[in-house]
Amino acid sequence: MIPDEGRKQHSFRMFLHMIDETTGKAAEAARLDGVKRPLRQPSIKDIARLAHVSHPTVSRALQNSPLVNPRTAANIRRIADQEGYHASAVARGLVTRRSRTIGLVVTNVADPFTSEVFSGIEQEAHDRGYCVFLSESNADPERERQVVRIFAERRVDGIIVTSSRVGALYLPLLSEMMVPIVLVNDQHAGAFVHSVMIRNLEGSRAAASHLIELGHQRIGFIGDQIGYQSDAERCAGYREALEAAGIPFTPELVVQGDGKPEAAMRAMDQLLALAHPPTAVCCYNDMTALGAMRSIRLHGRRIPEDISVVGFDDLFFAPYMQPPLTTVRQPMRRMGQMAMESLFNLMSGDASEIRVKVEAELIVRESTARVKRG
Repeated sequence: MIPDEGRKQHSFRMFLHMIDETTGKAAEAARLDGVKRPLRQPSIKDIARLAHVSHPTVSRALQNSPLVNPRTAANIRRIADQEGYHASAVARGLVTRRSRTIGLVVTNVADPFTSEVFSGIEQEAHDRGYCVFLSESNADPERERQVVRIFAERRVDGIIVTSSRVGALYLPLLSEMMVPIVLVNDQHAGAFVHSVMIRNLEGSRAAASHLIELGHQRIGFIGDQIGYQSDAERCAGYREALEAAGIPFTPELVVQGDGKPEAAMRAMDQLLALAHPPTAVCCYNDMTALGAMRSIRLHGRRIPEDISVVGFDDLFFAPYMQPPLTTVRQPMRRMGQMAMESLFNLMSGDASEIRVKVEAELIVRESTARVKRG
């Protein structure tokens, strides 16, 4: 038998032999394959030496600077590719004072509206060589502030916040954080904060006017009980349409959900329990319409024969509902792109419109019909 110490030495020698054998085989395979295995990452100095130019010229060429002759720049990039050179994002950031990152704060990543807006933001950022960091606020103003501060401390180049619950309250923080901020569908009214907003009032007015044109006089409205800016504007559009048609505003026909199907079901139950229920209903958003339509069916009513329903957003599922949902379309992906464009303008010091208003479009489908006379 081999003593314990002897076994350890024997095992160690076997281990070293295995390493030598493996390394030797790998080296032989590389030699036979003609593979050149660089010992280290090539530097800008290496590229400059091979291209017979200065270090700053290489740096400018790799950043597509117009100061470098196009033929020289093409030769530098060719050499960099051949040598496997990859620019260090950290080193580049130290020179340019840019991290080429954007912070995006959303209420909830599972929200279909958020998903579409994010797609537009991410695509525009990607096209310009930027990376997007994503975080949730869960519609909590304090958490939203914390996330924005963390992004600023991490030196992102800009921040976008969707459905902000803080809004104009960022004004005192902007000079302190030194990071430009753009809001998408700001839920806190206030001027002088850069934002991209849908025309809520006009969109909701078009929805209610559509129902009035179909002969409906008793039209309900299911809003958002939190009472943020978009809800106030959509309710105002609904009331404007009634007033323009000479239809008296009836407070009992306005009930509150929370933008989600469950609360919308309870709100619709409340409308259907009235002595004179509405023949049509305008919903705060498509998720609200989803819950309202389920409540209507559970009460044995038909859509649109008994009650017409209009949503707001035109989420991906709206055309596939039964029946397909009439709704007000928000160009969500385009709004994300516009927010990113506005942020890039701010980051580069160019003039940028403070409040960009996006047109809403009424999409008529099969959930609305002429009122039944009887």
